Order: sequence, then structure tokens, then C-alpha cells
Amino acid sequence: MIAFVFPGQGSQKVGMGVDLAAASSIARETFEEVDEALSQKLSALMAAGPEDELTMTANAQPAIMANALAIARVLEAGGVSLSAKGEAVAGHSLGEYSALAAVGAFSLADTARLLRIRGDAMQAAVPVGLGGMCALLGADIEKATALAEAAAQGDVCEVANDNDPGQVVLSGHLAAIDRAVELAKEYGCKRAIKLPVSAPFHCSLMGPAAEKMAEALAATPPQAFRLPLYANVTAAPVTDAGEELDLLVQQITGRVRWRESVGAMADAGITHFVELGGKVLGPMIKKIAPDARVTSVVGMDDIEALAKEI
Repeated sequence: MIAFVFPGQGSQKVGMGVDLAAASSIARETFEEVDEALSQKLSALMAAGPEDELTMTANAQPAIMANALAIARVLEAGGVSLSAKGEAVAGHSLGEYSALAAVGAFSLADTARLLRIRGDAMQAAVPVGLGGMCALLGADIEKATALAEAAAQGDVCEVANDNDPGQVVLSGHLAAIDRAVELAKEYGCKRAIKLPVSAPFHCSLMGPAAEKMAEALAATPPQAFRLPLYANVTAAPVTDAGEELDLLVQQITGRVRWRESVGAMADAGITHFVELGGKVLGPMIKKIAPDARVTSVVGMDDIEALAKEI
């Protein structure tokens, strides 16, 4: 049984999609459709940078989605129907939007516009320099939660991503994140690394962004989708579009429960995870479900190999 999974922010890089666009008219059309939806030559930024502009949240989010959906569309055109071959989909943070677009909940253009609104709203929610995030390596959720509580000291410091059994990300006020980095070893973490992000994602400081996304999603709600989606905030399968709208709003301030999501999919019988558009989720998945097979699909060779196999 196969699940198709979609990466989140951090998987962007200059040159993404270039080889695929050169090899496939379907990929080129996908990138052009996103460009038109955003009234921006995002595909040129993806191809040639500059990197600091591509890394901006408002650009990185639709770029990562566009790359993943181009791969999904090329796969579909080659006879690999995600809904026929897969049992479920999931995405890490913004990847949840990619997953939904891939199974028909949103059009490509609407997904691009929603992610632009999401990126802008998340960036604007907290003034630059007031928030931060850090990755805790060698930390499980219990250690990370205890550390977050100790570091808060009246500020916001919360678990943002529960990525795998040895990697948890904290988010909140910058002073609290700095304290968490200093205290990490006392709480049994091997290492704490401040992340080069422009805002404290997936914590309660993102409340203003959640309000903006509630408005945007009310105007462009998800439609019926062809496969169950394992939602970030519940780590459980969702099939109802109305329920998913609420979960997407909650996702802005809520924890990305990726470890639990992968575990739930494995418990449901998923034995093969196919990551479309990156090689970020695969290593996490192998730590969560060591017996599962993981395939990363980023280029035409990967697409052709997967099409022959499944």
C-alpha cells in the first residue's frame, strides 16, 4: 500500500524544476499556470534565483508546491494515477496544500494563491527579529515539551514540529528560543540549532495569520478529495472537505505532528511512502517506520522508474 507525501518549507533550492521543465511540456505548463495565477514569473526565480528571494516564505511556499504538482502531473500523464495507486496522501506543513491539490481539493491556481496569502500572512504576523525557531536533535517529544516549558519564562515557546523520534522543532519568542538552545543539553538533547527562518511558524504567535487564512479559505474552500489525507494537526485521516478547512486554519498555529502521522499511516498498512518533490521527508519516515520503503521522486528519471515499478 502506497502513500504519496509532499515536502514543506526548506526543500526549495535554486534550479528546482529546471530539468523537469526541459523534459516535459506538462511540467512547463504547470509552472506557467502558477506564474499566471500569481502574476509573477515564479518559475524564473525557481530556475535562477537569487536564493535569498526564493527562500522568502511567500515565494518558497508556492514554489515548493508548483514543483511537487508538476511531478504529480507528469506521473499522472504517464499512467500513474495517484488516486488509483495510492491509499492516502499527506504533506509536511505547506505540503498539506500540495497533497490536497494533487487529489483534487484545490485547483493549481487556487493553491498557488492560497500559499501566497499564507506565506505573506505568516511573515507579517510577527515583526522580524521578535520570533525564532530551533531544531532539537536527539530529543523526543517529552524532552522537547519539558524544555519548551522551562525556556518560556512568560514568553511563547512551543513545539512546532514533531518530525521524527529524534528531531523536534520549537517555535516562539526569540528570547525563549535562545534560552531553549542554552538549556537543551540539560534536558537530554544532543544538540540544539537555531533555524534560519524569518518568523516563528506553527505556534500561537501565528494567530493573526490564522485569521487571514480563515478568510482566504472561506472564500476558496477545499472541495471533495479523491484520497484520505492525514492532517498535520490531528495525525489522522480526513475525508471531509469542511473538516479539512478547519484543520488548515488550525495548522497555522498548531503542531505539525509528522511523526504521529507517519506512524498512523504505517499502522493503517502503508508500506511504501513516495515523496514527490524532495528528499527531506524520506529520512524522517525511515526513522519512524524503519520497515517501510521510501522513494523520492525529484526528476524525470525518478518518475520513469516509479512508473515502471507501480
